[in-house]
Amino acid sequence: MITQQHQQFYRKPIYSNTAQDARTTRGIFFKEQKPKIQNRMSYDNACKYLAEEYPTDFIRWLLGVETQDINVLKTELFLEPIRADSVTFLQTANRILHLEFQTEPLSKPPIPFRMGDYSFRLKRKYQCLVTQVVIFLQSTNNEIAFTEEYRDETTIHRYRVIRLWEQDSALFLNNRGLLPLAPLTRTDSPTALLSQVAQTVATISDITEQQNITGCLGILAGLRFDRDLIRQFLREDIMQQSVIYQDILQQGRQQEALKWAKLLINGRFGEIDSSLMGRIEKLSIEELEAFGQVFLIFLTSVICRHI
Repeated sequence: MITQQHQQFYRKPIYSNTAQDARTTRGIFFKEQKPKIQNRMSYDNACKYLAEEYPTDFIRWLLGVETQDINVLKTELFLEPIRADSVTFLQTANRILHLEFQTEPLSKPPIPFRMGDYSFRLKRKYQCLVTQVVIFLQSTNNEIAFTEEYRDETTIHRYRVIRLWEQDSALFLNNRGLLPLAPLTRTDSPTALLSQVAQTVATISDITEQQNITGCLGILAGLRFDRDLIRQFLREDIMQQSVIYQDILQQGRQQEALKWAKLLINGRFGEIDSSLMGRIEKLSIEELEAFGQVFLIFLTSVICRHI
């Protein structure tokens, strides 16, 4: 029996004595939950996948040049973690295209300031021209979606803004890498446009590519259409087999594992040093699970000694 004196060591949502209450993998303490697919992370991941898998289409669209010499940069520009899921850097021979995909206009730090910060850091590190484009995926009247510069007393920095709901759908229908974005573009008949995109995707002969494009399409279409309508045009089993869908599931499991690890640590020790927490946040799912198993054994032994 656990007395009130020992409640600080015990958290009911984490620890369970019955198989029905919790599922375990390698003895892990996490309750089984199906990750939520339709969230900010999923939109970011889908857009990042498209830009990095089809960089030629994005360079042609946004820079107006035809080139195969494109390098997808994997770079850290900040002392603190950058928003890696929504930021893409494509480098051509003499320029870097910096892409940010946004579903909401408000962020910390604000988008205009962040764009200026990125620009200076990119130029300092790579010594080349930088073109920055913020692509808003969902219709909004917020002034940030219509702002194309950062300005203060001493600095003016400009960047481009694209609002997908104002774009002609024809360009997106004719480029495979842009195809999943097409349902978010300008149209008088959104449902007919979604149907047309779905039919086009169905003609892709490579099964793996079709699965991945379908997965991105299903995620991004959720910004404009009801899920039941999307399922009328897209087979859910194909979407679930896509690499982007599986990647989002993996990240969902990672976040869930990290959440429970933090709850265990904070429940036992209170707030811990931020540098140590930063190291924990970098652990893989397998390492988090192993950590949780060891920590749970430790907590159980502490509780037993006080019973």
